[in-house]
This record gives sequence, C-alpha cells and structure tokens, in this order.
Amino acid sequence: MIDGPLLIPVLGDQLTPDIAALRDADKADSIVLMMEVADETTYVRHHKAKIAFLLSAMRHHAEALRALGWTVDYVRLDDPANRGSFTAEVARAIERHRPHAIHVTEAGEWRVRAMLEAWEECFAIPVTIHEDDRFLCSHAEFDTWAAARRQLRMEYFYRDMRRKTGLLLTEEGAPEGGQWNYDAENRKPPPARDLLMPRPIRFRPDAVTQAVLDMVAVRFGDHIGRLDHFHFAVTRDEAIRQQKRFLDEGLPRFGDYQDAMLTDEPFLWHSILSPYLNAGLLDPLELCREVEARYRAGKVPLNAAEGFIRQIIGWREYVRGIYWLEGPDYAKRNALRATRNLPGFYWTGETDMHCLSQAIGQTIDHGYAHHIQRLMITGNFALLAGVDPHQVHIWYLEVYADAYEWVELPNTLGMSQFADGGLLASKPYASGGAYINRMSDYCGACRYDVKRRVGEDACPFNALYWDFLARNAGMLARNPRLAMPYRNWDRMTQEDRAATRDQAARFLDTLD
Repeated sequence: MIDGPLLIPVLGDQLTPDIAALRDADKADSIVLMMEVADETTYVRHHKAKIAFLLSAMRHHAEALRALGWTVDYVRLDDPANRGSFTAEVARAIERHRPHAIHVTEAGEWRVRAMLEAWEECFAIPVTIHEDDRFLCSHAEFDTWAAARRQLRMEYFYRDMRRKTGLLLTEEGAPEGGQWNYDAENRKPPPARDLLMPRPIRFRPDAVTQAVLDMVAVRFGDHIGRLDHFHFAVTRDEAIRQQKRFLDEGLPRFGDYQDAMLTDEPFLWHSILSPYLNAGLLDPLELCREVEARYRAGKVPLNAAEGFIRQIIGWREYVRGIYWLEGPDYAKRNALRATRNLPGFYWTGETDMHCLSQAIGQTIDHGYAHHIQRLMITGNFALLAGVDPHQVHIWYLEVYADAYEWVELPNTLGMSQFADGGLLASKPYASGGAYINRMSDYCGACRYDVKRRVGEDACPFNALYWDFLARNAGMLARNPRLAMPYRNWDRMTQEDRAATRDQAARFLDTLD
C-alpha cells in the first residue's frame, strides 16, 4: 500500500471552503488538486465571460484554501504539461504525489460523474465520492418524494422544503401570511424608469482576474460574448458584498417586478447571485435565512421574500432532483418533434424583433439574462418556431454564466421547450406578443406592430403562437390549461386560420 497523502480534487463549481470532501480531511496529510482543463472549457463553446468568471474564481479560491492551511496543487489551463481532462490531470497528480486514496465531492453533471466513478478502476487506488450536501434535498430524498406521486409538480415539493427548513413558517407550522405562494402578486408590468433602480456592484478586475481575461481573449476569442463588460465577483467576500447590495436595494421590490423587462436595463431588481450560488461562493440556505430575516424585520414585503426563497429552495432544488431522477437520456427528449435549426441571430442579437435583440444582446454583453427573458423571449420564440430542443439546450448552456447542465437542462428542455411532454411543466410556456407588451416596454421600440397578426409589419410572435397551437394540436388540444386558446382558434374563420398559418410559414422561411 502506498503511504502517501490523501488527494482531494476540487472542481470548478465546488468553490466552498468546507465542501464535503474537505470537511473531515487532515490538512497536514492532504493535497487539494484544482484543475483548469481544456475539456471543461470547450465541451460546449462557453461564453467568454463565463470561462473568465470560473477560472478567476477558481484561482482566487485556491489562494483562499492556502490561507486556511491547505496544500493546493493548482494546474492552469496554459500550463504546457496540462493534459486537458480531469482524468488525465488526476493521473498526472498521482504521479507527482503518490496518494494512498482519493476523496472527491460528487459531480453536478452526469458527464463528470461518469469520470469520477471510473477513477478507482482506472488508477487502482481507493476513491471515495462524497455526497454534495450543499443542497437541501439528497438524491435519495427526491427519489422517494417522486416515487409517491403521479405528477412531479414543483409547488408540492417546495412546500416540503419549506417544512424541512422552517423558512417563512409560523410557530404553528403554517405558511406565513396564510398562503404558500404569492406569485400572483409578482407579475407587475415595469414601472416608469426609476432613477433609484438598484445597480449590481461592478467589481474591478484585480491582477489575477486581468491575467485570466487576457488569456481568455486570446484562447477563446471566437466564442460568443464580450469581456469588456466583465463585472462578476470572483471571491466569496465579493459575492457576499453583492448579496448585501441585493438584500438592501433590490429585494424590497424584487417580488413586484421580477417578471418585468425594460429596454437597456438588463438587471432591474434581480439579485445577480445565481452564478455565485451555482459555483459555491454563496450558501443557498444561508442566503434564504437572510431573506427571511429581512422580512421578519419589516424591511421587505412577504411577496418579495417568498418569491425569492421559492426560486432557491423550491425551483433550484426541484430541477436538480429532476435532472438526476431522469438520467442522461433526458437531454434527448423531443416530445413536440421540433427540428428547426436555432436561428443565427441567437449568436449575434441582430434581428428586427426588439425583444429578442435586447435579451440576446445583453446575453452577449454580460453572460446574463433574467428568468423571464430566458423563458418568455428567447425560449418562447424557439418553442413557437419549432427549434430542435437539444440545440436550444446547448445554446443556454453555452451563453449563461450560471448555466450548469443540472440546472440548465430541465429549465430549458422541460419548462421552456416542453420537450419532456409535460413531466416538468403542466403546459407549454407559449405566448404571442401581448404578453411581451404587457410585461415590457420592448414593443414600443420595435419595427413590428404587436397588435397585428398578419401583414408585413405584424409581430412574428402572434402568427407563430397560433401556428404552434395548430401544428401541435394532436398532443396539446386536450390539455385543460390550453382549452381557452384552442376554443379561440376554433372560433376563427377558415380564412383567418389559413392567413395566420401562411404568415407564420413565410416568416419561418426567412429563418432558414
């Protein structure tokens, strides 16, 4: 038996000081291995700012671990000896350190999990894979919850997570305010422009971050995105500063306007914390308890606190459970048999549809768009146009700094594209231009007329919406949540229906 140290690989989304594999290890007899590898930067063509954020955050985290007394072996992407993959770099680390065993925290994606599970046989040394207990709901707990239900609706899972954590419950265990969900109060259209609208902190790159930005600009210059707008926090301290900024300035009105959209306002009252939560720089339960404390202190209304907490302990935990429950083949589902290629303007933002130009343009600039822009602008258009859901999934995985497959895939394929046939969402999130007009100021600056369904200047979303319902009637017409739209479609004259579908077909031809 080799009498060497314990080797502890820490992955790029495990930037938590007490990650499970580290928690009980002896610092004096352990080597922490952190690896920047080509495979992880190019398995999809990630946004430049996403790559820069993660590599800079990893380098800063390595320094933080060293300050805590850990010995860290850090492999940089531009190291000439770098072999380009996790497995190859672990093999090289074994040659250097001759460890007696490997301890690692479980991976967040099926693709990486398969690598970790092969290491013991590959390297002929013991490998222990620790459960990632940064999440509230373990895989076994979610599987048990799912097995007892015919429909896996997030709302009921969320209520269980509220009971488990005690968040926003009365002393008697009832939901605060008498309701579990205040989403009906969180759909206000955008207000008039507000000079006091909060702004996220724009963190100035230090020397470490600047070196990463320079490397990314050269090595990934042909990837989507810009680096001159780079603003992300790259340390836990910076992430906590942004968390406080949101709690102080954004959270009080977050509930009211979380679905609103404004031209040239990419952030509004949103937290911009998801990249830090998903990389491990912030603790989700700790954040939710801070939000609850603000509510109990009378600093934020209940609809804002509940709406934010639901996104974290409800939706975020739920989609992770769905991802692991359904397995790697989930990505292949295509219930609506959509086959169109993703339009080229998804990589440029160059389209006359102002809403799409705005959502995609800010995505290119910042590696960020908020959830309604993702669901009801870029996602809605792809759904209505019949775009191949796997292509949509890859695009979302590429372009957003908070996108990891476990959280992005169910949101995209299940909720946005309805490609799982309703496993995750009870109906497709499809709409015409009226919804966009109600929840944004986009339509006023668009060359298309949101009130027209046919004609040269008609908003493309309108004809596409009805065409989507018509071509998918075999699967969707019996959905009770779509009964009214189908009744409205049936009330149209045959001539109106034909003109609408012809309008959609001619527009779709321009995409090809």
